[in-house]
Amino acid sequence: MSPAPIALSCGEPSGIGPELAEAAWEALRDSLPFFWIGAPGHLPGRVPHVIVDHPREAVAASARGLPVLALDMPGPRVPGTPQPAQAAGVVAAIERGVAACQSGEAAALCTLPISKQALAEGCGFAFPGHTEFLAHLGGVPEVVMMLACDALKVVPITIHIALSDVPAALTPALLEARLRLTHDAMAGFGVPQPRIAVAGLNPHAGEGGRMGHEEMTLITPVLERLRAEGLDLRGPLPADTMFHAAARARYDVAVCMYHDQALIPVKTLGFDEGVNVTLGLPFVRTSPDHGTAFDIAGKGLANVASTLAALRMARDLSLGRG
Repeated sequence: MSPAPIALSCGEPSGIGPELAEAAWEALRDSLPFFWIGAPGHLPGRVPHVIVDHPREAVAASARGLPVLALDMPGPRVPGTPQPAQAAGVVAAIERGVAACQSGEAAALCTLPISKQALAEGCGFAFPGHTEFLAHLGGVPEVVMMLACDALKVVPITIHIALSDVPAALTPALLEARLRLTHDAMAGFGVPQPRIAVAGLNPHAGEGGRMGHEEMTLITPVLERLRAEGLDLRGPLPADTMFHAAARARYDVAVCMYHDQALIPVKTLGFDEGVNVTLGLPFVRTSPDHGTAFDIAGKGLANVASTLAALRMARDLSLGRG
């Protein structure tokens, strides 16, 4: 029997998602079957598409066109201008993709970028982002966002919160839980005993308390406790010296204290090929590591490289060879 296809949720229709779906089919139709969940009328129409009634039909349909599991959404796609009435449909596409993974109809879920503002305004979407919503749908209390490219894998401990809120949000329990989850999840990438580099919160990792105390009072005690259990943890390290080539060769994954501390290096090293992976879900989920790109939507300028990398990583992780 053929392996189950990958589910690809539509993301924000007014962004570059529909263009990426078509470009991905052009590149992968002979090697990696997937189906797109969304409104067929929102596709640009550069390539043929085939309506499928069930995900299992996508493998055969992929030879003829982009397989589409159709969802009704009111109104046309308006590139660059979100339509609030379509927000509920965007959420429904994510829910359908998760349901397909949970039933075994799909091998994994790849999500195209959403506009959190558009969803909040259009349907009262109350989650900070995809990651938190997927944790809710998956019924798990704790997930971790990993950003990955060929040069670097990195995990932020805190994610979509204001920088001013980070110190209060960093607790020993949160740090420990996410370090454990990161350690366990690396087995899916073929690294059952990962070397984990842990950044400090403050400049120079606090420099012995001269530039902050969180390294001494919070981070180091957690690392020492987990080291005693056998986890290979290096740090806390100054974040400004963690990401050059020689430093990266000394670890398998980096853990950072806040969003930009983690995302700036990975987007600098692999902006076009970066992949967002949610660790800790009961199914595989990946996403391209960029946003909706409203400014170029509908202009034929979207770069499909990150979407291709996300689909390939979804396939590999679902097969246990991430």
